[in-house]
Amino acid sequence: MSDVVEAAVAALNEKLGAGGYDGSAKFVIEDEGTIILDGAGARAGDDEADVTLSADAETFQAILSGEMNPTTAFMQGKLSVDGDMGQAMQLGSVLS
Repeated sequence: MSDVVEAAVAALNEKLGAGGYDGSAKFVIEDEGTIILDGAGARAGDDEADVTLSADAETFQAILSGEMNPTTAFMQGKLSVDGDMGQAMQLGSVLS
């Protein structure tokens, strides 16, 4: 697992707290790997998910740190979304 994916998994689990996530999402970090987010929390993996979000490592790190709003990243074409847009909207509140 890459350092970027490892740090992202830790950051996502911290943001989620003990509650996990109601649904399933996959984050594809270009040239680094993939993360699955579901009721069990965040972990490295490439399982099927309700929604897939793809971005480069720089964009993903900016979203996780709060420097970039996920909606803004999507509107600027830095974040692509494939699948359930409702799940993607829920993720916006988790990531912010």
